[in-house]
Amino acid sequence: MPMQKVIIIGQAHPIRGGIASFNERLAAEFQEQGFNTTVYTFSFQYPAFMFPGKTQYSKEPLTKNINIKVCINSINPLNWIKVGYELKNLRPDIIVVAYWLPLMGPVLGSILRLAKKNRHTKIICIAHNAIPHEKRFGDKQFTQYFIQPVDAFISLSEKVANDLRTFTQKPLMQTVHPLFDHFGDKINKAEAKKHLGLNIHDNIILFFGFIRKYKGLDMLLEAMKILMDHPIPNSQFPIPKLLIAGEFYEDEQPYQQLIDKLDIRSQLIIKADFIPEDEVKYYLSAADFVIQPYRNATQSGVTPLAYHFEKPMLVTNVGGLPHLVPDGKAGLVCEPNPTDIAAHISKLYQLGEDYFLPHLREEKKKYNWGILVDCIKELANSIKQ
Repeated sequence: MPMQKVIIIGQAHPIRGGIASFNERLAAEFQEQGFNTTVYTFSFQYPAFMFPGKTQYSKEPLTKNINIKVCINSINPLNWIKVGYELKNLRPDIIVVAYWLPLMGPVLGSILRLAKKNRHTKIICIAHNAIPHEKRFGDKQFTQYFIQPVDAFISLSEKVANDLRTFTQKPLMQTVHPLFDHFGDKINKAEAKKHLGLNIHDNIILFFGFIRKYKGLDMLLEAMKILMDHPIPNSQFPIPKLLIAGEFYEDEQPYQQLIDKLDIRSQLIIKADFIPEDEVKYYLSAADFVIQPYRNATQSGVTPLAYHFEKPMLVTNVGGLPHLVPDGKAGLVCEPNPTDIAAHISKLYQLGEDYFLPHLREEKKKYNWGILVDCIKELANSIKQ
């Protein structure tokens, strides 16, 4: 039997970010399993005025042994036709397409319609989101346009699965977001702190990733004020420092003003930049706990990252987060308000990292890239052309 051909469509190097890392790691897994694999990514993704960060592109060279074709222009319909017919003629056995934002509906939906004309290729969508966190005019129509040529779907949380069911009854499988296990191994905490220029004696809690309103950093800042003003009686741990590592994807000034208003700057370490892949291990290894104070969520790429580095988590009781982080095992679950966040940060330290480690190590076994590839293969085999 000839080697099966898989095309992955979505973000990848030189585009940066969590979904790019996801697609690259998925491509590596397909290659390890013997598939002829190529990632088709964007030569042009968003107009500058639509992109909230500093840059869409990585400055780092591609170090992974994967084939990436930089060729999709998200705003040029002539390009969509060219790429669509190229894929039609290539006749891949499977196209795996990432979906995360309705604005990508027109470009991806158009390419897939043309690719599907070969009556051979099976199209599987991995839906990171179906309904976006920040809503815009046309979201529903763009998503419906995208969904039409897709044969089947994979969701990474129950929330996204339920959202997809409001659009389609096509085959759908739910699985977990696999481990981000390609950022290196966990290193000694003191060594990581030294590398980052942190005091090795400080307790560190970590907020990691792009900063957007739905991620609730403002609530975490208010929780820090509560911890500073009202230490837990008889507590044996000093108030932790909050390490904020990630680029602002919205106006930074309201956060800076809130920090000054709360007078908590002495307890903060702010690295407000995109964290390069080769630096990620230091941030995760330096932390005692990872805090995800989200207002709403589907799933989070930070969760499998914390699992890989065996860091207990505090997550809020929203979306798919409580399912991904069993309360009292891989971490703690709290309500999305500053008072409860503060109380549960204290509880994390009272229990200690070692309390969670056996549960974390058992739970992380579920987060395997081979499981995701098996889901894709199972769905593809079930589709009749």
